[in-house]
Amino acid sequence: MRDAFASSAYFGAVLSVAAYSFGMWLKKKTGLAVCNPLLVAAVIIVPVLLVSGITYDEYMLGAENISYLLTPATVCLAIPLYKQLRLLKENKAAVFCSIAAGVAANALTIFVLCLLFKMEHVHYVTLLPKSITTAIGMGVSEEAGGIVTLTVVSIIITGVSGVIMSEALFKLFKLEEPIARGLALGNGAHAIGTAKALELGEVEGAMSSLAIAVAGLMTVVVVPFIANLI
Repeated sequence: MRDAFASSAYFGAVLSVAAYSFGMWLKKKTGLAVCNPLLVAAVIIVPVLLVSGITYDEYMLGAENISYLLTPATVCLAIPLYKQLRLLKENKAAVFCSIAAGVAANALTIFVLCLLFKMEHVHYVTLLPKSITTAIGMGVSEEAGGIVTLTVVSIIITGVSGVIMSEALFKLFKLEEPIARGLALGNGAHAIGTAKALELGEVEGAMSSLAIAVAGLMTVVVVPFIANLI
């Protein structure tokens, strides 16, 4: 039975979709921020693989078919942005200053923490792309000499934790402006945050989509200049 599942070209994809769908149902049912579908899916998939004895490589035979959709899915986020183009033009200065501040804050935070914990250069460049979408972050990490797999992990942790904390932070700081909410989610939690932003509204989704693209491009430009600081 184990060999039959492991050799299936669809096992990884079916397991991933099923686990994520359950996560979506659980989030809708409970309304708890911690029940993020991506986090729930990971909590389900890891024990299933451990108990069944299926290796990660075997799982990825099917799961990688979903990974191919990552880049086109990110590109499709331009659709809600196009619908809110007028709003973007009216607030372009504030929007781009906000995104630039987010990118700078991320880079400074990583730099300070790496110095504080005495991390090596490879760890520093691995963590630098943690706040941009996976499709861009993997390339940035590889080009800078980082550990790509750890970059992916840091990106996922950043996105999930950002979404979980966003609801509480919005309430704490009484942040109700749709543009500000969208930029915060896209800049701080990239694609995972954008999924949350789209739940909040079309404006939030559009601004979050913009934040993903611009923050990613800014990071690509900035990283070569700051990669050798540590």
